[in-house]
Amino acid sequence: MTGSREDVDPLKVTDPLRAAAETMRQVRERCVWSQRITHRDLVPYLIEESHEVIDAVEAGDRAGLREELGDLLWQVLFHSAVAAQDPDDPFDIDDVARGLAEKMVRRHPHVFAGAVATTPEEVLVHWNAAKAAEKRERRSVLDGVPRGMPALARAQKVLGRAATIPTAPAPPPDTTTGAGPASEAELGDALLRLVARARERGWDAERALRERVRALEAEVRAAEAADRAAEAVGRPRGEA
Repeated sequence: MTGSREDVDPLKVTDPLRAAAETMRQVRERCVWSQRITHRDLVPYLIEESHEVIDAVEAGDRAGLREELGDLLWQVLFHSAVAAQDPDDPFDIDDVARGLAEKMVRRHPHVFAGAVATTPEEVLVHWNAAKAAEKRERRSVLDGVPRGMPALARAQKVLGRAATIPTAPAPPPDTTTGAGPASEAELGDALLRLVARARERGWDAERALRERVRALEAEVRAAEAADRAAEAVGRPRGEA
């Protein structure tokens, strides 16, 4: 566990991860803004940084990805620094890293033990078996699905978990007319059916909509640029 220690220059620490942890420790202890931050306060930043990583990945921005992964790591370090000061149940980044390493070793017996997995499907069997052994207190396949996930992603996760239960309900049948959903409830049913179809075909519903919205944003920006260009030459857009 991290206790009080003499400050060192983080940029002189040779281990980059340890340097990052030491930077965070000093920021937490000496920055008046950071001293007041709680786990709950950090949640919006964690969500934002996670989405910025996704943006960099989907844009193919290597430099951006490197930077955004660092920002996301900062959130992990920040939460760990806050946790280290908890009076009742403290833990620090070393505890987090140690627990992670132990869990990943358990979940990869084909790498660290004598189990055999020659296909991705066999790897998943080992992973799920290890996870089930760790989570014996769970009583439902839905336990552990985060409530804060985006709705489409959460729907796809719930449908995937439900598929392991033979008697689980299927998405509601389509009873709408050609005019489409007539209420918000019918819209919800329609969206759930689309997510179910995406899952059956191996598509990521959340990513599909995210990328389509990104394309829409590009179209809107292009339209704005065209409008500005038309205004600059003093004629309405569309005139020859």
